[in-house]
Amino acid sequence: MELLIMVDALRRASARRITAVMPYYGYARQDRKTRARAPITAKMVANIITASGCRRMITMDLHAGQIQGFFDIPVDHLPGVPILAEYFHQTMKKDVVVVSPDIGGVTRARDLAERIGAPLAIIDKRRPEPNVAEVTNIIGSIKGKSVIMIDDIIDTAGTITKGAAALMERGAKEIYVCCTMLCCQGQPSKG
Repeated sequence: MELLIMVDALRRASARRITAVMPYYGYARQDRKTRARAPITAKMVANIITASGCRRMITMDLHAGQIQGFFDIPVDHLPGVPILAEYFHQTMKKDVVVVSPDIGGVTRARDLAERIGAPLAIIDKRRPEPNVAEVTNIIGSIKGKSVIMIDDIIDTAGTITKGAAALMERGAKEIYVCCTMLCCQGQPSKG
């Protein structure tokens, strides 16, 4: 709402062009129908931002790249991986593996792994209910290695903590976690 109010004020002040800078795009996880009559809220928010008078948007690490297509204005989607890769490339030199905490994050994890010259592993998980994650399998070799888990948004930290516990049980030496957005909604998970 604050963004929309600012855009309205700028429009009424005859701003020539308005660019919204939103490092965190709210409702990005609601980018598709997961059940009958469910809203696609990411599209609705895109429509509202466009209707408010924005002519361009800059954001970081959208939960799904397809959200850019929800907008009828140009979207600059900035990835956080290059900055994270620079840090890990300088600080971690050997026996490193990058782990995606779920199948949906494989592209991001692969990008980081390629940038730092490390192999990739994937945690196979399922969600029996919203904000609850269960690790079912780990694809790739992590035993005796330093693990970097990368995610876009950490909300309750359920996926990360359960994934880290599973990695430690399977022989990971140490685990580093990085993300672009840390949201503290709801209660933190225990673990």
